[in-house]
Amino acid sequence: MSGRNDDVARVLPNTPAVVDCWIGVVQEKDQRIVRLAGRLAEAQVPELLQACAGSYALQLDLTDLVSADATGLEALKRVRARGAVFVGVPGYIQLKLDSAVRDSHP
Repeated sequence: MSGRNDDVARVLPNTPAVVDCWIGVVQEKDQRIVRLAGRLAEAQVPELLQACAGSYALQLDLTDLVSADATGLEALKRVRARGAVFVGVPGYIQLKLDSAVRDSHP
């Protein structure tokens, strides 16, 4: 009995692979749509900024974004300040984005 279980233990590591944040990009004729899902953290910010770079109309779909750390929120604010349109923003993330704007303007 232990032989088979030992084989399974070697194949399946104790720490599962976890995707923190998925960034998907769809380029349409006149705009780019960037979709975020999961947890946006500092580690994903360079990839997000790269996906949002360019001189075309940009839409960010945040429908499946679960959370964002302070660095992620700052990146979202920068992208929005450059003219990106946000859709599907979860209420609690919208509150964080709005409070960050209020905090920066006394």
